[in-house]
Amino acid sequence: MLNYIGPGMDGGVLSVVFGILISFFMAIFAIIWYPVKRFLKKLKKKPINEVEDEQSV
Repeated sequence: MLNYIGPGMDGGVLSVVFGILISFFMAIFAIIWYPVKRFLKKLKKKPINEVEDEQSV
């Protein structure tokens, strides 16, 4: 026999599930993004002639 839990409970359950999923994907994004961001910042700091020397080798 199924019990009626009310309309408010559905919204709460959906909010919790979406919150957990969103936080999981944000954590994955943060783990990937910050090393890439640091690499790009390091790449910008190099002088232009140093980058050209590496590409010609």
